[in-house]
Amino acid sequence: MAINSHLKNSLVVVVFVVFGGVSALSAVADNSSAPTATPEEAKIKHWGMPEIGLSFTDIPELEKAYVDATPSDMKDGIPVGKLNTSESNKDILFTLAKEIFKGKHGNYDSLLIAHNGKLVFESYYKRGRVDLSHPQSSATKTYTGLALGRAIQLGYLSMADLDKPVYSFLSELDPAKFVEGVESITLRHALTMTTGIVLSQEQWKNIRENPSEFKGQKEVQAMFEQSEPITPDSQTFRYGTGPGIVMQIIESVVPDTAENFIKNELFGKMGITNYDWRTAPNGLPAAGWKASLTSRDMLKLGILAQDKGRWRGKQIIPEAYIAEATSRQVYTGDDDIYGGGKDVSNQGYGYFWWGTDLTYDDKQYVSTSAQGGGGVYIMLVDALDLIIVVTAHEREDKTQQLVAERILPAFI
Repeated sequence: MAINSHLKNSLVVVVFVVFGGVSALSAVADNSSAPTATPEEAKIKHWGMPEIGLSFTDIPELEKAYVDATPSDMKDGIPVGKLNTSESNKDILFTLAKEIFKGKHGNYDSLLIAHNGKLVFESYYKRGRVDLSHPQSSATKTYTGLALGRAIQLGYLSMADLDKPVYSFLSELDPAKFVEGVESITLRHALTMTTGIVLSQEQWKNIRENPSEFKGQKEVQAMFEQSEPITPDSQTFRYGTGPGIVMQIIESVVPDTAENFIKNELFGKMGITNYDWRTAPNGLPAAGWKASLTSRDMLKLGILAQDKGRWRGKQIIPEAYIAEATSRQVYTGDDDIYGGGKDVSNQGYGYFWWGTDLTYDDKQYVSTSAQGGGGVYIMLVDALDLIIVVTAHEREDKTQQLVAERILPAFI
């Protein structure tokens, strides 16, 4: 065991010669072991936690980056390998790692890369820790969609149900009070955020600030009563509407609560235990944000999606559902691509997954990603069998452009 550990550390030092020798390595990277959270830091699950008087900004920044091209097998179900590319391509990634540590590209906390189904590059910066769950922001939407897929796999719903009106799953609603057109909102509309629901800022504020009045399905009832009429013209992509309805349907169809269903039937089946998922004012898990996961557990969900809904050989989510979820069901335009740049185009949306084309050397590579504000990504590039996981606390990130420009060429 001691010999293997010595060899591994030696290999890591060798590939880091690109930084300018061992002295340069020691100045920017610590490869003795992946950084871990203290008991106090481990309490921090979200950007702000007033209940314990701490916030994500209270986590001290690492004095040195941790960068490993032969990641450790942590017995967590993630296959590991080594970065098996040419020396020049390794140089691309390690130079990028050095730039990330120096803050050139924003406030990155972690960058993990899996290739051919194995974790081959693992790095932590600033507030990144291997065992610290990181705020996911809107990537939570993706996990809500995966939970629905799990319900389909277990037979609580079917693929045909995606085209049924959402109100038909919610027995506590009163259709007599709906505005015109609510019956046209299907589960597929909710998954693609094309419900057509339009409420004023004051109406949303009233729902948000009076949670006791909108527990459970009362929130959906209010939306269906107060929205402008639903028409084919209104059922276009509108970011934000949909995830809460999906979570309501999960709560309605599974035999246990949605919270326990996620814990036992989705995350539990994949060994994901070090997470937090906050409760929304309606009493259900917050469907659009407020989950928190470690970078390695994010990678697990990327592996699940890239392997067509299978985890360690077992079908967790239907292959047909994953295929639709990760495909661009609607095109949202290129005017506002989060983390984009000159080499990122053709943005679209699936079932809470984003899709773009990444261009390198005049060739386009299809990417699919879970995305969260602050710079959180699980990005799949199937043509290269790549999964890229990023956590960060950078509002103006350029991660998709960085992947196109600096990571793709290392695997082409």
